Amino acid sequence: MCLKISEAKKQIEKLKKEIFFHNKKYYDEDNPEISDYEYDQMVLNLERLEEEFEQLKTKDSPTQLVGGSVSKKFSKVQHQTPMQSLHDCFSEDEILKFDKRVKKSISFVEYVVEPKIDGLSICLEYKDGVFFRGSTRGDGLVGEDVTENLEMVESIPKNLNKKLPFLEVRGEVYMSFKNFINFSEECEQLGKIPPKNSRNAASGSLRQKDASVVASRKLDVLVFNVQKIDGENFENHKDSILFLREMGFKTNEVYGPYANIGDVILKIREIDRNRKNFDFQIDGAVVKVNNFEVRELLGKTSKFPKWAEAYKYPPEEKETKLLKIELNVGRTGAVTPVAVFSPVTLSGTTVSRSILHNEDFIKEKDIRIGDVILVRKAGDIIPEVVRVIARKEDLPRFEMPKFCPCCNSKLVREPEEAAIRCNNTNCEAQLVRHLIHFVSRDAMDLEGLGPSLITELVEKKIVLSPVDLYGLTKELLVPLGKNIEKSIFNWLGAIEKSKKRSFDRVVFALGIHHIGKQASKLLVQHFENMEAIKNATAKEIEAIDGFGPAASRSIINYFSLKENLDLIKDLKNLGIKMSLEPSEKTNISKVFLGKVFVLTGSLKNYKRYEIAKIIEDFGGRISSSVSKKTDYVLFGDSPGSKLLKAQKLNVKCISEDEFNSFIS
Repeated sequence: MCLKISEAKKQIEKLKKEIFFHNKKYYDEDNPEISDYEYDQMVLNLERLEEEFEQLKTKDSPTQLVGGSVSKKFSKVQHQTPMQSLHDCFSEDEILKFDKRVKKSISFVEYVVEPKIDGLSICLEYKDGVFFRGSTRGDGLVGEDVTENLEMVESIPKNLNKKLPFLEVRGEVYMSFKNFINFSEECEQLGKIPPKNSRNAASGSLRQKDASVVASRKLDVLVFNVQKIDGENFENHKDSILFLREMGFKTNEVYGPYANIGDVILKIREIDRNRKNFDFQIDGAVVKVNNFEVRELLGKTSKFPKWAEAYKYPPEEKETKLLKIELNVGRTGAVTPVAVFSPVTLSGTTVSRSILHNEDFIKEKDIRIGDVILVRKAGDIIPEVVRVIARKEDLPRFEMPKFCPCCNSKLVREPEEAAIRCNNTNCEAQLVRHLIHFVSRDAMDLEGLGPSLITELVEKKIVLSPVDLYGLTKELLVPLGKNIEKSIFNWLGAIEKSKKRSFDRVVFALGIHHIGKQASKLLVQHFENMEAIKNATAKEIEAIDGFGPAASRSIINYFSLKENLDLIKDLKNLGIKMSLEPSEKTNISKVFLGKVFVLTGSLKNYKRYEIAKIIEDFGGRISSSVSKKTDYVLFGDSPGSKLLKAQKLNVKCISEDEFNSFIS
């Protein structure tokens, strides 16, 4: 039945509204509510309607615009070369049609094929071989200036291997699967909702205002295009990518060239089969015309180049039955529900469990034990429940418990938090995770006391508190099968060394909810000793830059429990530091305590992450943009517009030599 134009208009307007909403959730908020596949189908439906009813196609349609926008958090950057999207297709027939369209204009064409990285598209600019600006794609014409954050990404070269007058390249910021898993686990332990996939994790990390946070997230970049270059000429794409590698960039893989479209399709299939071998998320393969002159002849639309096509792989999703919902108690006491379902094979591995995050997640999807559910791997790695497919009548709604499944203490849900939490620090379920955190590298650093040994010590009731770690002896360890003399000697030596750890690491080791490594440093710099922290009021704590009600509430709750006060007393009796050293007080109080730094230009003697660590160690913090709240702008060679803005605002600008005199 033919669709009337009035009905088509209603459908088009509805689709446009929905797509703009999901664009905002995906590009601007890094919090998509639907899968990529569902979004792609929505856009495809809109394209089909606009093709059938051309008179209804408008310039402001999402089919004619690049998806993102520019956040007010960052200054704007006008792209010298527009950062266009790629046209998506979902079948091999559509790749054949793309080939026919190209060959209508050019009889002989060679193609290259690349994995389609699912990250955040960025632009990097260099003058005289020095990186001076980095920006997001934004709406394709105007992006966000995230230079300071990109300078924290180690795989971005700050100086090229050749002093080109100007170079502009395009790449994709991503978080490797390994780092994504670690980051997700860290979020779960802290009772935070982890990102839905590695793309969201990368995008959200790059848009942080604090550049030191970006450094801690261990992002990576692969470059896949020369946007503009002075001083070099290339005939084709593959040669340009090889040149970029010589300049020091990490680049995307480029396969080909292929003169036969059949070979292109075979390569697309091969990339799909090998997706598990990549250390980053891909959602398809990109086919590009190799020759640059041919690209110019083919041209572009307002949104897409006509010389490229993105083949999107369909998501692998399976139906299965939800057998039960387990409840896990994490290090900070957060109770996390976990779906246990009939095993299914996804992306080459068998999975039977998926984190359900929290009570709100379960209610939103109305998940009930006994449901037939649809599951997939988020980012090809972490299993997730997509939705409920079918349900028998009268299945009861799932309710989170009122009492801890381990120690039976009453569970609480703090204001503005999604997690339900057990606040009993003696809860056995929390003990192993708490001890693993206590001995970790950034905390007390008891090298050699790994998770497996700690688990065994707890199971054998030898260690039931961090204090018990300091009572370990050779006699206690040998019966466990730890009969290697050197290992035991190293473990016991690490225990003694840990007594000399700095006060901020001791506070971090306590595992107070909301108080991470950086917050611990700020806390001890402000109060200087454990007694002062214990007696601090909410108002005094929230006076520290970056501390809010959630942090103050956690600190006060922690010190209100007798068990925690006893632990601190016992640690103090063991000789563990409970205050700042005099030398630390002098440095911090006179140098960077509470000061906000912005970095610009190329530094001679430091990498960006090294400078960030020094500033943080001396009590300061890094910001990515200059404002009236900025205390110092530290500039190097070829400083950008941030230096001019700082001078207009009368912000103190210091050179690298002046900075060195501060810290010496």
